[in-house]
Amino acid sequence: MDNPRITTETGTARHAVVSMDQWLAERRAFLAREKELTHLRDQVARERRALPWVRVDKDYVFASPDGPQRLAHLFDGRSQLLVQHFMFAPGWEQGCPSCSYMADHTDGMTVHLAQRDVSFVAVSRAPLEEIETFRRRMGWRFRWVSSFDTEFNFDFRVSFTPEEVATGKIDYNFGDWPWASEEWPGISAFYKDEAGQIFRTYSTYGRGVEAMMGTYAMLDLMPKGRNERDVDNKMEWVRHHDRYGPAPQAAAEQASCCHHGGGSG
Repeated sequence: MDNPRITTETGTARHAVVSMDQWLAERRAFLAREKELTHLRDQVARERRALPWVRVDKDYVFASPDGPQRLAHLFDGRSQLLVQHFMFAPGWEQGCPSCSYMADHTDGMTVHLAQRDVSFVAVSRAPLEEIETFRRRMGWRFRWVSSFDTEFNFDFRVSFTPEEVATGKIDYNFGDWPWASEEWPGISAFYKDEAGQIFRTYSTYGRGVEAMMGTYAMLDLMPKGRNERDVDNKMEWVRHHDRYGPAPQAAAEQASCCHHGGGSG
């Protein structure tokens, strides 16, 4: 006989606790919904790849640790380039915490991207010296260049002039954006053909940048989900990885260790 249906709490919601047979029945039913999403995601990806392209005719030259680099150089011999528009304006003490959260997923990914003919680069408006100082602090290895002397960030609508910000509404995420700020995040994809022509094939902004946030994909599998407050700034919990306090379990273990140490003294 099935166990009686009872409930337990995660702190944010109540959940039924059932027998294994009931759990399997509901899990199998939900699998059909997940398959719908998988097939829809595949279809959207096909439609994304079918979008028209636009030729990049402007000659952007970026500052890099290897000297000046044109956009074509950033492909590093491959035909595809993925760009993270990393929020880091001139004079900022450090890069954006949310963009840093994105970037924390990058180093393990670049070797696999390269196997599929894709190079990766982060681009920020901060001068190269400021980028390199922050990169050393964070321990990242991926390529990161400065667009300080170019219009790249402004052309790709991820940086905005003081005049634009003063209006209280900016042209971001393909429409009017009411949260006017000098920097916003994005991801752009490029293709370079055999003749050396470069095309912008895709850009995504706003919640589209979650494509780089693998941690969110894992959290979405967990009972508490993302466990964020229901506010406009849902990522208020995110810190630079060297600025977090002890994680809950780590804090408990540390307290236990100190307690035993004191007792033995």
